[in-house]
Amino acid sequence: MAEAQKRPENLVVNLICNIAIPTVILMKFSSDKWLGPVWGLIVALIFPLGYGLWDFIQRRETNLFSIIGFFSVLLSGGLGLLKVGGIWFAIKDAAVPLVMGAAVLVSLKTKKPLVRTVLLNDQILDVPRVETALAERGQWPAFEKLLVNASLGLAASFVLVAVLHFALVFHILKSPPGTPEFNAELGRVHGLSLVVVGIPSMLSLMLVLWRVVSRLEALSGLTGDEIFKGEKPKEKS
Repeated sequence: MAEAQKRPENLVVNLICNIAIPTVILMKFSSDKWLGPVWGLIVALIFPLGYGLWDFIQRRETNLFSIIGFFSVLLSGGLGLLKVGGIWFAIKDAAVPLVMGAAVLVSLKTKKPLVRTVLLNDQILDVPRVETALAERGQWPAFEKLLVNASLGLAASFVLVAVLHFALVFHILKSPPGTPEFNAELGRVHGLSLVVVGIPSMLSLMLVLWRVVSRLEALSGLTGDEIFKGEKPKEKS
């Protein structure tokens, strides 16, 4: 019997467990009224740690986003406990995407570049069909060059996120740490980040994805509909 195909990772669940839930816990449930700062940090850390362990058991692969999410939560909670100024939150929010951008570039030296996980995802593109077409047309060298260029574009999008995050946090966090005003400003930062940071970064990612798909069309000879998941290959008469 052939070995069972490895189940692809669900990116939505990844983002929810590694970013969304820990952020909500730190922002809304770490006050003395709920969990308190220490237990709030511990509970928030459980989600990226638990998801990373579960994903490793399921796929036997280390989940880089869980590692980054874990240390991001640890830094946020630790800074909150230390009651440091807003500048340190700005540095932390800029450092995390910069680390992710660096990880994208470093991963080019590994067998599984991160650009494959983010852009060439089995849930979005029909990767096996694309790879078969590339192999048949002898376009693997050009494909590897495409991965390098896409990684550079993806890394640049993370740099953009870092700059926007730093500017947003530095501009808003003005009150003394540990005060209700500071917590309210922190909540405002997370609320505005969807517009100020999320939309520009999403547009830059879409631009990189569009460039990848357009080059894949040329290299593989497939149409855009055939490259994306869901279209069945046309039967030859």
